[in-house]
Amino acid sequence: MGRAVWKPLSIGLLLISLIACSEAERGQPEPPEEAPEAAATETPRTEDGLYALGRDPLYMTFYAHYGYYTMPKWGADPSSAWIRDKLNVHVKGVSAEGDGKLMLQKMVAGQQLPDVVWGERDADLERLREAGLLVPLDEYIAEYPNLRQWAGEKIINLLRSPDGHIYYFPNYYSNKPYGNAGFVVNKRIYRELGSPKLETTDDLYRYLLRVKTMFPDAVPFETGLAKEGQGIDQLFSSFKEDNFSFTRYFAVANGERMTSIYKDAGFRESAMFVAKLMREGLMSQDALVQTEYQVSEKLMAGKAAVYASADPMRMIMIADAELSKADPEDGYFFIEPIYKEGLDPARIYPGTYNVLGWNAAAITTSANNPEAIFALLDWMTGPEGSAVQMWGPPGEDGYWNGFKEDGITPAFTSKYSSDPQGLAEIQALSGDMIWVGNTGYLDKTKSEYEATLPEEDRNWATYWQQNITWRSQGDATPFIKLIPPSSIEEGRIYLKLKEIWLDARATAMFGRTDEEVLDVLDDAHAASMEAGFDLYLDYITKRWQDNLRVLNND
Repeated sequence: MGRAVWKPLSIGLLLISLIACSEAERGQPEPPEEAPEAAATETPRTEDGLYALGRDPLYMTFYAHYGYYTMPKWGADPSSAWIRDKLNVHVKGVSAEGDGKLMLQKMVAGQQLPDVVWGERDADLERLREAGLLVPLDEYIAEYPNLRQWAGEKIINLLRSPDGHIYYFPNYYSNKPYGNAGFVVNKRIYRELGSPKLETTDDLYRYLLRVKTMFPDAVPFETGLAKEGQGIDQLFSSFKEDNFSFTRYFAVANGERMTSIYKDAGFRESAMFVAKLMREGLMSQDALVQTEYQVSEKLMAGKAAVYASADPMRMIMIADAELSKADPEDGYFFIEPIYKEGLDPARIYPGTYNVLGWNAAAITTSANNPEAIFALLDWMTGPEGSAVQMWGPPGEDGYWNGFKEDGITPAFTSKYSSDPQGLAEIQALSGDMIWVGNTGYLDKTKSEYEATLPEEDRNWATYWQQNITWRSQGDATPFIKLIPPSSIEEGRIYLKLKEIWLDARATAMFGRTDEEVLDVLDDAHAASMEAGFDLYLDYITKRWQDNLRVLNND
C-alpha cells in the first residue's frame, strides 16, 4: 500500500485559531503513556496484504473531544477486555478535563496529539485537517472491507473533504432512521397520578405541576446536560414542525434560506416555556452545571418524573432494569414526542439522524502506525467487532456464540433474553466505547432476532426503539457539513456566533418573565448581526442547497 505525503504542519496558524476559542488556562496535560520500545520488525500481514490484527501488540491513545466525556478504563469491561486479550490492543484514554478546546490547544502546542481524535465533524476537527494533522484514509478504505461494504459509495462520497480526501471514520452511519432521542416517563409516578394524557405541551405542563405537588422529592422534568442542549432541544422540537436539530447552526430552514433562530416563532415559544419551567421549579434547577453521574443517580433512584434528552436510552435502560427488578411495575417507558396543540405530531422530531451518523474518528499524524489503527476501526465496524461491543464476548456462557452460516448474523444464546440486566449494563457502556458504530448492522440484527422472541423476553431498549424512537427521528442529512472552516471569514464569524448562542441560551433559561426571555433572544440576534450573521447565513444556505442537489441526483 502506498503512503500519502502530508503537507507541513501549520502549527502556528492552528494555535492562533484554537486560542481564539479558549479563555481558560490550566496546567499542561500529562503526556500519554508510550508503547514499550520494540525492535523494528516487518508489519504483520494477512494473505490479502492487510494488517494482521493480533499478531503484534497495538498501542494507541484516544481523545474524545467532549468536555463531559471520560473514556472508561480500557479492559475493565467484558468487551474491551476481550479485544485487549484476543487482538492485543491497548488503548489509553486522554481526558478533555472539562474543556475540550483548551485541551486540544495544549496538545497541539506541545506536539502531543493523541493517535485518534473522536468528536463532531466541526470546526475544531477541520482545523486539524487544514493544518495537515490528520491522516487521509482513502487508500485504507479502498483496501479494507468493512467500512466500504457497510457504508456504501453514497456515504463515503459525502465524507469527502474539500480537498477530495477522506479523513473521518463515521460513527453510527446508516441509510435508515435510527436514534434514541425522546421523552421518558417514570412508571410509578405516572400510575399514582392516574395515568393522565401526556401528548401536548399543555398536558406536560399540567403533569409537571402535579408532580411538584404530589412528589416534592422528585424532579418533575429532568434535562440531563442542558449545557449541551439536552432536554431543552427536545422541548424546542415540541414547538416546531420539521425541526432538524437547528440549534447547532443558530438558524432554521425558512423556504429556501437559512434564517436566524432567534426570530423563529417556534424557538421563541420553546425558550419561554423552558424559562417558565425553570422559574416555577418544574425542571432541574442545576440543569446547566450537573454531571452525568448526578443525572444517573436521580434516574436510578426513580426521582425523575419525565426525562428528555438526545439519548436517554443509555442511562435509562440500566435504571429501568434496576427499578423493575425490585418491583416489576416500576421503571420507565417512552412516550410519543410531546407537541404543541395544533401542530402535526407526525412532523415533530425530538432528535435527528443523518446517513453519516453522529460523529467521527480521525487518525492523527502522530500515530506511529495509522494503518494498524485503521485496521482496528474497520474491524470494529464489521460484524465481529460490532457484535463484541454491543453484546459482549462470544461464547457458550455469553449472549451470543459465534455466527450463523452467513458469517454475519450472531447466534444469540438463551442468556440474551434471560439476563436483561447484564445485557443492559454492557449496552449502556457501549455508548461510550463504540466509536465507529455500524447502525445498519446493529439495528437490523437485533430487530430480526427480537422478532422471534415472546414480547416479555424482548430487550427493553430494542422494544422502545422499534415502537417509538426510530420512527420519530427526522432525517437531517441535507443539513450535514454546513459549518464553515475557521480559515475563512464565515468560519471566524461562526466562532463568534457560537459564543453569543451559548450565552443567550443559558441566560434565557433564567428569564423572570416572557418579555425578559424575548429581550435576551432579540439582543442575541442583534449581536449576531453585528458579528456578520448575514454572511454566515448565506454560506450555510449555499451548503444546504448543495447537499440537496447531491442527494437529489443520487
